[in-house]
Amino acid sequence: MDSVFRRACFVFSGTFLIVSGCGPAAKPVQEVTVDPDQIAEATPIEISDDDWPWWRGPSGQNVASVTSVPTSWSDSENVDWKTQVPGRGHGSPTIVGNQIFLCSADEEAATQFVVCFDRERGTELWKTIIHTGGLPGRGQMHPKSTHANCTVACDGQSIYVGFLNSEHITATSLTLDGTIRWQQNLGYFGSRFGYAPSPCLFESLAIYAADNQGGGFIAAVHRDTGDVVWRKARNNVNTYSPVVLANIADEPQLLISGDDRVASYAPLTGKELWSCAGTAEATCGTAVWHDNLVYASGGYPSRQTVCVDATTGRKVWDDKVKCYEQSMLIANDHLFAVNDDGIALCRDAKTGKVKWKQRLQGAFSASPLLVGDLIYATNEAGTTWVFEASADAYKQVAKNQLGTEAFASLVACGDRIFARVATGNGPDRQEYLYCIGTP
Repeated sequence: MDSVFRRACFVFSGTFLIVSGCGPAAKPVQEVTVDPDQIAEATPIEISDDDWPWWRGPSGQNVASVTSVPTSWSDSENVDWKTQVPGRGHGSPTIVGNQIFLCSADEEAATQFVVCFDRERGTELWKTIIHTGGLPGRGQMHPKSTHANCTVACDGQSIYVGFLNSEHITATSLTLDGTIRWQQNLGYFGSRFGYAPSPCLFESLAIYAADNQGGGFIAAVHRDTGDVVWRKARNNVNTYSPVVLANIADEPQLLISGDDRVASYAPLTGKELWSCAGTAEATCGTAVWHDNLVYASGGYPSRQTVCVDATTGRKVWDDKVKCYEQSMLIANDHLFAVNDDGIALCRDAKTGKVKWKQRLQGAFSASPLLVGDLIYATNEAGTTWVFEASADAYKQVAKNQLGTEAFASLVACGDRIFARVATGNGPDRQEYLYCIGTP
C-alpha cells in the first residue's frame, strides 16, 4: 500500500469522447484513506492576481482578474509575440511570474513533455521530457484527442502534471527550471479515448481525477513528496471531467460530473459529501457554481444540464440542452454556455430559464472566458467571438481569427490574452502560442 507519510501533505480541460464501449476488464482500485490531522503542511501556494496558475484560472471559474484586454486581433494585429510550440496538445497556458508552462506530446517520437516560455518575449526557456514510449495506441484515442490534454498546475514554486502512459496515470512534479522532483503512479487506466483531466491544488495536495472503464478513481498526492495521501474508487465508466475546488457556504468542496451524476468530495480526505443524479454517463466539462448552486452538463449517451443545491445535494432544475466538451460560465447571476454545435445561450442561473440563444459558427471544444463584462468564445477553427455577458440579448463586440485550429481555452492575465492555436494539417501542422496585447 502507498505510504501515508510523516511529512507534509498540501488545474479541457478535456475535450474528447463520443461513445463508450467495450474495453479492458476493470481492475480493483486500491483505496487509501487518511486522518486529516496527520496531513502536515507543505510549501505554501503563492500566486498573484497577475498569474493564471491552473486550469480555469485562480478562481477555477475561467474568470480573469483583469477587467480589460484586447477585443480585436489577427495574426498581425495586436500581437505582442508569437512562438512555435513543439508537439501537439490541448492544454491551456499556465502562467506564473515570468514563465508560461504547456504540456505537449510528440507522437512520432513517442514523448510527452512540459515546455516553458518567457512571458515577456515568448522565447523557449526549457523543455523537459516526462515519458518516452508507452503512449496509448490510436485505437485507444479519440481522433480529436492528444497525448497531452491537461493544463499544468503551479503553486508558485513547483508545477504538477498528469499523463496517461503505459496504461497508468502518472503524476509528475517539476521545479520551475524544469527539473523533475518526483513521479507517482496513481493507478491503472483503461483508455477508450485518452486522458483529459487537469490537476487541482488544495493546501498540501495535488488532486487528480481518473474516471475510466478499467477502474475509476480520484487520487490526492502530497505536493512535496508525491506520496499518495488518499485515493477513492469511482465507478468504471468512461468519462473525462476534472475535479474542481469550490468554496461553498464557506466550506471547500471538490466537484466533478460524469458517471450519470454530479458529486462532491471533501478535498482533504476524499470522503463523498453528496451525489445527485444528472448530466450523463460521459461528460468533459468542469462544474461551475454560484452562491450555493452547482451547474454541470453532458454528454453521452444522454444530454442534460443540471443545477444542484450544494448544501443538500438535491436537484434544483434541469433541461435537455448539453455542453459536452466545453465548460459553462457564470456572470451577472446568469449561466452562459456555447455548446458543441456553436449555439451560445444564456440562462437565468436560479431558474434555468433560457433568456436568449444565438448560433455562432462551427464546432466548439474550448471553454468560454469571462473578462470584465465580456465573454470570449473560440471555435475549433480558431475563430473567437467576443460578446457582452448580458441577459437582455446577444450583443456581439468583435469576431477574430487566429490560426486554423484551436482546442485550448484562452487565458487572460496581466492585460493580455494568451492563445494556443495551430495551422496546417498532417506533417505540416504547427502549433503556436500567441500573446495578444495592445502595442
